[in-house]
Amino acid sequence: MSEAGVIHDIGYQRYEGPRLGRFAMQQALYVHGLRAAFGLGRSAKAKIFPWLVFGIMLLVAVIAAAVRSVIGETILTYTQFTVQMNFLIIFFAAIVAPQLVSRDLRAGTLPLYFSRPLRAADYVIAKYAAMVSAVWLLLGVPQFIMFLGGAFTTKDGFKGVWNELGDLLPGWGFSLLCALMFAGISLLVASLTGKQAFAAGGIVAVFLVTTPIVGVLSSLPSTTANQLAFLASPPFLLIAVGQWMGGDFEIELGRFGPVYGIEAVSLIVACLLILLARYRKVASL
Repeated sequence: MSEAGVIHDIGYQRYEGPRLGRFAMQQALYVHGLRAAFGLGRSAKAKIFPWLVFGIMLLVAVIAAAVRSVIGETILTYTQFTVQMNFLIIFFAAIVAPQLVSRDLRAGTLPLYFSRPLRAADYVIAKYAAMVSAVWLLLGVPQFIMFLGGAFTTKDGFKGVWNELGDLLPGWGFSLLCALMFAGISLLVASLTGKQAFAAGGIVAVFLVTTPIVGVLSSLPSTTANQLAFLASPPFLLIAVGQWMGGDFEIELGRFGPVYGIEAVSLIVACLLILLARYRKVASL
């Protein structure tokens, strides 16, 4: 009796299309993550919170633009808008980040991802880019509404529109910094557990529990301690960086402005490196 195997052709069509590779996988993960952040392609329940937050922020932007057109003065700058929306961004991140990474841990889909030519770095980059994009859009679109309100009500013609654009672009840059920082911290916390409720609670705790430390340091009689107090909390760190970049938040940083900039960059890089180490460990299991 022959031991040779036989392959039967039962009529399935062969795939003859292009092999897209790792970049296409990254792109697919990014698009899926960005859609998931706003509940697109999911149930109506998943859409309620992100679109409620987005609606509130749009409403604030419309009110700011309307008041400016009536009284002729800016009541809320672009950087101030980002800072004022901090708490909404925290809760948005607490809901979205677990959706992007905790679900994969709980459902056990990571081994399937990494069984293909997809590396841990590809996964981290795609998820981080999706989270950053979601937070930036949440801030950037209302800021653009404010820009339109300022541009259409200016009395200086093209010069006024150009000046308004000069205010918008740094505001978008500040919003991008906010998105980079909040996305890195929230994804790192969410990557530690497959339980979305625990991940959400952990994210809120990281951002809010550090706030009293700032209050304690600010109340000390030392001027140096007061000027360095904002290093202790990510939301306040963001405010300090905005002040250093030329904002008008009425806080005193002294000569420590560059220190805040260095910490902000270091915090973002550290979150990404730890995330990468975390998923390299998962991929090797």
